[in-house]
Amino acid sequence: MVALTWTRGADSTASGDRSARARVTLLALVAFVVLASLASLGTGAAGVSLPQVLGKWLAGEGLTLREHVVLFDIRLPRLLTGMLVGASLAVSGAVMQGLFRNPLADPGIVGVGAGAGLGAVLAIVLGAFLPPAILAVAGMHLVPLAAFVGGWVTTLILYRVSTRAGRTSVATMLLAGIALGALSGALTGILVYIADDQQLRDLTFWGLGSLAGASWAKLAAAAPIMVLALVAAPLLARALNGLALGEGAAAHLGIAVQRMKSLAILTVAGATGAAVAVSGGIGFIGIVVPHLLRLVMGPDHRFLLPAAALLGAGLLLLADIIARLIIAPAELPIGIVTAVLGGPVFLWILLRRRGIVDM
Repeated sequence: MVALTWTRGADSTASGDRSARARVTLLALVAFVVLASLASLGTGAAGVSLPQVLGKWLAGEGLTLREHVVLFDIRLPRLLTGMLVGASLAVSGAVMQGLFRNPLADPGIVGVGAGAGLGAVLAIVLGAFLPPAILAVAGMHLVPLAAFVGGWVTTLILYRVSTRAGRTSVATMLLAGIALGALSGALTGILVYIADDQQLRDLTFWGLGSLAGASWAKLAAAAPIMVLALVAAPLLARALNGLALGEGAAAHLGIAVQRMKSLAILTVAGATGAAVAVSGGIGFIGIVVPHLLRLVMGPDHRFLLPAAALLGAGLLLLADIIARLIIAPAELPIGIVTAVLGGPVFLWILLRRRGIVDM
C-alpha cells in the first residue's frame, strides 16, 4: 500500500529528530517571503521603485498621485493576493497528501481546482439569474463562495470514489480526478460559450492563471475564506501525523478520523476555491512545495504546514515577478511560469525517488 511506503519509508528515514532543522527552515522561509514581498512591491512597468519611494519618505516628501496609486491600489493588493493564493495552494497540497497518504494528491492534478473553477464560472455567467435577495446577501462574495462549493463538492466526490473499506486507491484517485477535471472543463466550456462579451473579459484569466486582476474588492471577498482555511490547517497537524500510520492506528490513538477528514476536505475546498476565484488555475505549487519541504525537514505536519504556507507564498511572488519582467512591459500569465518552473522540479523529484509512487 502506498501510504505506509511513502510516510514511513521515504520521508522519515534515519536522520532522527528534525525539529531543530525545521525551525531553522521556518526562519529562513520568513526571510525569503519578506525579500520576495519587497521585490514584488518594487517591480512593475510603471517605473515606481522602492528606493525612489523610500528616498522621498526619508526626505520628508509626499508621494505623487501616480506613485500612490501604483503602490497602494495596484501592487499592494496584488502582493497580498499572491501571498494568500500561494500559501493556500501549497497548504491544500500538503493537507491532501496527508489525507490520502500519497504524494501525488494535489488540488490541481486530481480535479479540485477545475471543480472550484467551474463553481466560480457558474457564479460569473449565471449569477445574474439568482434571486435578488441572494445577490444582495452574497454581494462580492458570490464568486469565491461558489468556487468554495465547487471545490468542496469535487473533493468530497473524489474521496468517496477513491476510498473503500478505509483504504484509498491511488489509481482510482488519479483516474477519478482526471474524469472530474474533464467533466468540470466541459461544463466550463459550455458556460464560456454562452457568456456575453463582458463575462468573457472576466473569464480570460482563468485558463492560465493571473494576478493581474487583483484588487482590494476581490481580495476582500476571497481573503476571509483563505485566511480561515490557513488558520484551520495547523489544527489538523497531529491528526494527519497519526493518519500516516493508517486509519485504524489513528483511531486507536484517539483521533476522530471521520471528523478530521471532514475538516480536511472543507479546508482544502475553501483554500483552493477562494484561490482559484481570484487567480484562476495556477499549477504545481500544491504538489512541488510539500515535496521540497519533506526533503529538508521531514514529514511532521506541525512544521510542514506552516512551512508550506511560507514557501508557497514566496514562490508564487517570485513567479509573479518573473511573469512581469520576462516580456515587460507586457505580462506573461503566471500559470505558464509555475508550469515551466514546477514541471522539471516535479520530474526531478519523481526520478530521484521513484519508490514513493507504487500504484
